[in-house]
Amino acid sequence: MEDLQSLLEKINRDGVEKAEAEAKKIIDAAKDRAAALVKEAQEEALRLREDAKKDAASSAARAEESLRQAARDTVLKVENALLALFEKTLAKDVEKALADENTICALVAEAVKAVASPAEVALPASLAQAVQARLAANDKVTVVMDATLGSGFSIKTEGGRVESSFTAEDIAGEIARRLRPDLAKLLK
Repeated sequence: MEDLQSLLEKINRDGVEKAEAEAKKIIDAAKDRAAALVKEAQEEALRLREDAKKDAASSAARAEESLRQAARDTVLKVENALLALFEKTLAKDVEKALADENTICALVAEAVKAVASPAEVALPASLAQAVQARLAANDKVTVVMDATLGSGFSIKTEGGRVESSFTAEDIAGEIARRLRPDLAKLLK
């Protein structure tokens, strides 16, 4: 019976050792798998952190660019508003000057001084008589009334084929066009 007992103990020991060896393999495999999962998780976390940093930097750059663009747009709007105000004020001043009888007479006389062919000067009714009296000595110039002219005058030569317009809008527009680059520089 002792042999049987010793055989049972040996079988039991072998079985326990085998079970312990199997358990050790399972535990080692689980530890390896756990270590691999932890490593993967750490790598994924590192990748996500780097992506988040890149996204944050990109977002900050976009925000900064948006602010720059908004500032530029604001400067352009203010610049355009100031230029429009300047042009409006200029147009009023030119219109006021062209409504003055002495100024318009002097301007028309200067404009027709070099005219060699017959010319027709169109003026608003309120100024036509004064200009006609001033140009009475010039037989090449005919003064006509033009109800469509708000202020200023126009000169037609060569049978109406060539027309030069000196209305408040034209003069103010030309002055503004010439001054606009310099004004824009001042505003920057």
